[in-house]
Amino acid sequence: MGLTLALSACGANEDTSGGSGSTDTGSGSEGGGIPVGVILPETATSARWEGFDKPMLEKAMKAEGLDPDIQNAQGDVQKFSTLADGMINDGVKVLIIASINSELGGTVAQKANAQGIPTIDYDRLNLGGSSEYYVSFDNVKVGELQGQGMVDALKDKPDGAQVIEIEGAPTDNNATLFHEGQEKVLEPLYQSGKLKLVQSQPIDGWDNQKGGTTFEQILTSNGGKVDGVVAANDGLAGAIITVLKKNGLNGKVPVTGQDATADGLKAILAGDQYMTVFKPIKLEAEATAKLAAALAKGDKAAADKIATATSDDPEGNRQVKSVLLEPFLITKAEVKRVIDEDYVKADEICTGDLQATCAELKIS
Repeated sequence: MGLTLALSACGANEDTSGGSGSTDTGSGSEGGGIPVGVILPETATSARWEGFDKPMLEKAMKAEGLDPDIQNAQGDVQKFSTLADGMINDGVKVLIIASINSELGGTVAQKANAQGIPTIDYDRLNLGGSSEYYVSFDNVKVGELQGQGMVDALKDKPDGAQVIEIEGAPTDNNATLFHEGQEKVLEPLYQSGKLKLVQSQPIDGWDNQKGGTTFEQILTSNGGKVDGVVAANDGLAGAIITVLKKNGLNGKVPVTGQDATADGLKAILAGDQYMTVFKPIKLEAEATAKLAAALAKGDKAAADKIATATSDDPEGNRQVKSVLLEPFLITKAEVKRVIDEDYVKADEICTGDLQATCAELKIS
């Protein structure tokens, strides 16, 4: 796919996206390879974990001679811990952790490490944790793309265009990094008066419903006025667009997003969402599989050749060996890329009134 590794020391990856996803907790280990455990966080706020990560991780790991046991904690902290205990007791050779929060992820990693099992933080860096390796996207860059998307969308507005920011969970390091990237682009414009920040509000648990309600409250308190909304992912964007529709503002107020979900892409084609961020999860899964295979064989030198970037863990006062992949900005003109690379099927988004738009963009 011609994607490059981002070698700067940024941080973790986001959380994700909008929709619900499957409620299947994942397939158990089937035998025939080196046993590796993977715990995914949830399905309620993001379609990506079951729709993309699970099948792509399974395929990539089997290609590396691994036997993956991939389970989903469904947002339940106790279930996450129980799944981890089971995998550790079953003797997995590597444990891959996409945690619900850093404290939980760090505790699980510590348990595994105490049993001699190496751990990889997947997609989200567990601050203060003990995993030696981390695979994600350049999440500061994700935020920079969101900020740049908002700037592009508001370029013709007069000075003082009003922006509301609806951010991800404060317990997710990725959300912190997204916001850091956004502010690199937007803060100078807030300072100059080109844009006006109405309010920036993190949303516990990336809860889409809470995000929509919070946005509506901010919009109402601002007299129903807003020129642009920075939404941290497609799920939050969808909830915000629902509120904008109630107020006759959809299509008039640009909204950012992230994860290039089917719902997000449909909203972009419909003109209700301005952009999303495409993170090719297949590359994340493949890098994780290669790293896990090296660690399962005890080959840290090979693992270090894969994880050539570093990420800062300020709570642990350490640098974590990382693979940080490049994210991409997707506006209406780039939606075709996500379809062509087989992350979303054309028939998932080219429905009803959007069929004509898809034909114009040669999406099929």
